[in-house]
Amino acid sequence: MPLKIMSHTTAVSKGGFEMAKNWYPIIDYEKCVGCLSCVDFCPHGVFEVENGQPVVVNPDNCVEFCRGCQKVCDYEAITYYGDKEARKDG
Repeated sequence: MPLKIMSHTTAVSKGGFEMAKNWYPIIDYEKCVGCLSCVDFCPHGVFEVENGQPVVVNPDNCVEFCRGCQKVCDYEAITYYGDKEARKDG
């Protein structure tokens, strides 16, 4: 399925998922222990491993509002750029 740019958002459609341009994970390396559960979880290639740590290398591949990698992180090391809920708290 080809990518389609949505006129009302900055997301694109890929395989039935909304791929984000304004939503992607941010890793807090002070909390991250390098367990790589986020890398193992994500089927969209958002992460790669560099020096034993997860790194966000393809933020545009992140599915908007998925939060899957955040849910599998036992160390609360993942937040999201574009997360309006987080901005209310901070």
